[in-house]
Amino acid sequence: MVSRFLPAQIHADDFSGSLLHGAAGRITVNARDAGAIEWQIHPLALLRLAAVADVHWVKVGFVIDGTAEIGTGGLTAHGIKGGGPIEDLRDLGLAAGWRGTASLTLTQIKSDFRRLEAAVGKIEVAAISSTGIAEGSDLGSYVLTLAPGGIAPDGTITATVNDAGGPVEAQAQIRFSPAIRTGMLSGTLKERPEAAPALRVQLNNLAQMRPRDSYGRFPVDLEFTF
Repeated sequence: MVSRFLPAQIHADDFSGSLLHGAAGRITVNARDAGAIEWQIHPLALLRLAAVADVHWVKVGFVIDGTAEIGTGGLTAHGIKGGGPIEDLRDLGLAAGWRGTASLTLTQIKSDFRRLEAAVGKIEVAAISSTGIAEGSDLGSYVLTLAPGGIAPDGTITATVNDAGGPVEAQAQIRFSPAIRTGMLSGTLKERPEAAPALRVQLNNLAQMRPRDSYGRFPVDLEFTF
């Protein structure tokens, strides 16, 4: 019964439990492995022909809890909390080579099952590194804030980024297009004393392009793929 009501992009199997409190041991989204999910439906919501459920989602070591309302036009969720190793999201399109941990505290997410339409809250990442940047050096910890209206009609995501300590001082804005998995980071950077030599070299090279201010910060406009 659950399978018949899922949109075409989502496939579920390995069911257990019941319709009101059950689980699907395997979920795929657009043919990508999306882990497993457990739900507990709010019975009273069925009286208004709505499917509202508390959801527990697991993808290897990445775990998220929240409350979701599913309709024919899409999904709305709130009270989303959780996190885990970002490398466990590689099957969902995360570029290879990135490592670190992420934690989410989102008050709202809205999607039409094809793209993200709204997201409000914070995503915190720690001990981020990439094999393609500064020989895999620790890039630090950051807080990404998604404000109301931060998702454009074309799906482009705009968010602010501030460092949470570590080898790089950063204040920036990110614009990311999920359709092409490419984004632009615009703001200021400055290396801290604990920056690894390889990271310090790369930041110094960037600083040659545009002058530093009186605090040692330099402006950047960096395109990235994620």
